[in-house]
Amino acid sequence: MHIGLQIPSFKYPGGPAAIRPKLKEIVTTAEDAGFYSLWVMDHFYQIKGMFGEAYTDPMMESYTTLGYFAGLTEKIFLGTLVTGVIYRHPSVLMKMVNTLDILAGGRTYFGIGAAWYEDEAIGYGIPYPSTSERFEQLEDNLQLAKALWAGDETSFEGRHFSAPAITNNPRPLSTPHPRIMIGGTGPNKTLRMVAQYADACNIGEWVGRANMQKALDTLKEHCEALGRDYHTIEKTALCTAHLSGKDTVESIMGRLEDLSGMGFSHVIFNMPDVHTITPLETFAGEIIPAVED
Repeated sequence: MHIGLQIPSFKYPGGPAAIRPKLKEIVTTAEDAGFYSLWVMDHFYQIKGMFGEAYTDPMMESYTTLGYFAGLTEKIFLGTLVTGVIYRHPSVLMKMVNTLDILAGGRTYFGIGAAWYEDEAIGYGIPYPSTSERFEQLEDNLQLAKALWAGDETSFEGRHFSAPAITNNPRPLSTPHPRIMIGGTGPNKTLRMVAQYADACNIGEWVGRANMQKALDTLKEHCEALGRDYHTIEKTALCTAHLSGKDTVESIMGRLEDLSGMGFSHVIFNMPDVHTITPLETFAGEIIPAVED
């Protein structure tokens, strides 16, 4: 099993001037600790209630931040968990993903989803289409990525976007391309698109074990219907570990064993107290070695 770290909060002692050095400390410590992957959310508002925060609390743009991480690291995989389809034109997004993958030396996930934070979109003046249209946009993005990465140049015509002559130059370094991860558990659209287009899925632990298992079972059904090998899809889970709160090394190990038994092979943790560095040291000394064993 792989262990990943998501950094969803940038509210650190010292204010904005502390963000750059604190991120450098977190990121370099995580890589040295043996974390497999490193993630940020794709938001412009903070999520209301995230670790007690307000929507006006600090939030960094995801791809710019990951570019900084690429320059700080050499081994850890990087990704956005997950890109909202409404925020960037698909052709520009693909250029951003390719650029990140090249700067990271071929260790990038392309995390993507249909977006959900309506208040954020309204506040920033970003169009927020209906749920059905956002999922159509998601499929356009996925089809564009597949078409672009298949060659050096492509002409794409989707339901909502077109790109008459989009180039794949320079090509991403990941082989055969950055891993496509789709986030969510929607049974009819999201999980069908995972089976049809993705290399990985992401399911939040907060939906509960029964719903996590139901999502995996539904994904397997879509794979069977489409002729896709279910086992070729990486199953990732997003969890929270609060080692200065209610969680212990033993409780986290128990959760990891449960998730492994369900078929998850990559678990990504939010850590409310990650800026203290102590939880990263605990993962490095006690959890990651035990998981590897």
